[in-house]
Amino acid sequence: MSYANIIKNGIVKENPTFVLMLGMCPTLATTTSALNGLSMGLATMVVLICTNFVISLLKSLTPDKVRIPVFIVVIAAFVTILQMVIKAFLPDIDKALGLFIPLIVVNCIILGRAEAFAAKNTPVASLFDGIGIGLGFTLALTLLGIVRELLGAGSIFGLTLLPETTNILLFILPPGAFITLGYLIAIVNKLRGNQ
Repeated sequence: MSYANIIKNGIVKENPTFVLMLGMCPTLATTTSALNGLSMGLATMVVLICTNFVISLLKSLTPDKVRIPVFIVVIAAFVTILQMVIKAFLPDIDKALGLFIPLIVVNCIILGRAEAFAAKNTPVASLFDGIGIGLGFTLALTLLGIVRELLGAGSIFGLTLLPETTNILLFILPPGAFITLGYLIAIVNKLRGNQ
């Protein structure tokens, strides 16, 4: 499989949000705006890329009995580094995402890709898998954030597009996340031909 196909696979065929339906907690909780969705997606993508690469490097050194704990330690190390960088350089993003940054450690997308792909493939292929799955997750969260922000606040990335009288507060609230996600999954399934 070529590297381009690995990336395409992560965005289309194995999109973590719209196809595999993984990582629903950050998907629903952080997508109240397009910026929050984009930020959470990028943060997860950075951890996913780094984790996949390192786990692929360590796969021959890791005994099967301690494989999962080693994966968790690697993921936690990268999340800790990411959290420190975000706190130092992006305090507004840190404030907006809060607790969801450290919760990347237990995001099933990252552990799932470590087990399903990185532990069985080369470091370069694992790196591209991280990029593909990360892009798929980031695009899904950003799209969800755009729709929710537009319908709930009349803006996209903070730029007001609709008058305040058209805002539907429901879309900024938790039920709006479920409704929007359901419609987006239906649209994606229709476009994919329900493969």
